[in-house]
Amino acid sequence: MKIIGVHGIDHTHLTAPEIEREWLPAIQGGLEEAGFPRISPDEFGIAAYGAVFRPAGTRSGMFPRLTAADVQDEREEAMLLAWWQEAAKLSQINRSKADPLGEDLTIQSPDSEGRGGRTPRIVQDALRQLAKSRYFRKLGGERAVLFLLKQVREYLHNAEMKQAIQQRVLEKVTPDTKVIIGHSLGSVVAYECLCAHPEWNVETFVTLGSPLGMSPIVFESLTPVPESGKGGYPNVKRWINVADSGDIVALEKELAPRFGEIEDRLVHNGWESHSATRYLNAKETGNAIAMGLTGSDVDEQLHAAG
Repeated sequence: MKIIGVHGIDHTHLTAPEIEREWLPAIQGGLEEAGFPRISPDEFGIAAYGAVFRPAGTRSGMFPRLTAADVQDEREEAMLLAWWQEAAKLSQINRSKADPLGEDLTIQSPDSEGRGGRTPRIVQDALRQLAKSRYFRKLGGERAVLFLLKQVREYLHNAEMKQAIQQRVLEKVTPDTKVIIGHSLGSVVAYECLCAHPEWNVETFVTLGSPLGMSPIVFESLTPVPESGKGGYPNVKRWINVADSGDIVALEKELAPRFGEIEDRLVHNGWESHSATRYLNAKETGNAIAMGLTGSDVDEQLHAAG
């Protein structure tokens, strides 16, 4: 397949065909917006790894019964605080714009809550505020925050789980694969796979809503380990990073300062800022995918033709 997608968090109970049905029309739309023909379904596939996180003994669609007491690692706490700070920033922005569809106006900042006292109190405060945010409220509130936090933590620091997840990607990539798209946590998975397999013939790496630059929680935990503040660059001709300025997961919107020759592009996904389909159907993403398929920039082609 020419294009492989690697999905993000919150796909625990979805399989590859289900996600492909969601992603393919969005990719086709983004390509058309960029002036490129639609791809056919047999040119695209998803490396689905959600089942690796599927907890045993729970009903489908339900989060495990996690509580603030389950956050016992300083890296998990740091990620919660980073998400909380971003949600509070978006809430503050909306207070001045007064958008009824915007971020919850009542989200308080970590500074206003205070960080004194025992860790469980800080964690509970963060969970209470994050549960009000549009992104996490839609997913399921505090239990969703905790489950997704554990997914990121487990992928980065559980070697057995990381191997199982990356194997899902390895099984999809073929010599014909020209573009790999990674959304959210999937961008971290795809990045590490590309770095581990320089023999792949991938033209373009596209990251969407990526937490790769999130320091110290994600960035310093990557494989290969960053050196002197710089992450490794995979063996691809182009790396294009697309982020929404209001994306709570993509805390660092620009990855070039950390990884080198990356083309960072900003898009506006409305208040569904982390939505995979809104990223995929954007002209900027369509152009990035088309570059990998054609070997040149579609905007430049259209300008030359005009």
